[in-house]
Amino acid sequence: MMKSLALAFAVLSASSSAFAPTPNAISAISPSSTLFMSEAPIDDVATTPLVTETRAVAPVMSQSLPFLPRPAYLDGTLAGDVGFDPFGFAKSESELMNYREAEVKHARLAMLAAAGWPLSEVFDKKIAAAMHMDPLLDGADRVPSLLNGGLGKISPAYWVGCIGAAALIDIIGTLRMKGDSINYLPGDFGLRLGYPSDEAGQKRMQLAEIKNGRLAMIAIFGFAIQEFVSKQGVIDETPLFFFPIVQTLHNYANSGYIQ
Repeated sequence: MMKSLALAFAVLSASSSAFAPTPNAISAISPSSTLFMSEAPIDDVATTPLVTETRAVAPVMSQSLPFLPRPAYLDGTLAGDVGFDPFGFAKSESELMNYREAEVKHARLAMLAAAGWPLSEVFDKKIAAAMHMDPLLDGADRVPSLLNGGLGKISPAYWVGCIGAAALIDIIGTLRMKGDSINYLPGDFGLRLGYPSDEAGQKRMQLAEIKNGRLAMIAIFGFAIQEFVSKQGVIDETPLFFFPIVQTLHNYANSGYIQ
């Protein structure tokens, strides 16, 4: 019995010593090594990388339509660009240049028409009387138009000349665009009479041209609707802009008191 108890005690002692640290293991960790571990430089310690939150940049809103984002290709480079393309016609830079070319051409034509429309109503009958010809204006001093009628009075040779001149100008513009596709400016036909040489002056002239052209396109549309509705010529609707002030006041008085 005593031998069994002694044997069991010896086995328990051996098994417990297996989980206890040995003196050699303890002595392996010297004070100098513990000091080195506790005083390690901060730079050697691995740091957790900072996670930065990325926010989507809000789209720039259109200047003309503040409730809509500015179209991608309307970046303000062109004169008069206020981000107006609500239907998204310009889907590429080449399409944008084509639309600007068309806008400039229509703007220039509208400026000529905005001046020629009322001037023809002022001078048509006088010129026709001097040349012993029939005037083109109707009885209400209205110019021939799609809404007013009277286009049949104009000679076909006139229309042929207009179409030929327009085609020639378009061909010149196309050749210039193909010759210098990188630096070509829409509507630039090489005319430099009175055109500024400095960049700031050129930007100012381009902006003035496109603004006046857009206004002229609206004016021509207004002329046509106004004469169709009122059955009167533009100069009779607003005589103050086309006749001497005394004559205008005399007509307004309609009694002859203002002489």
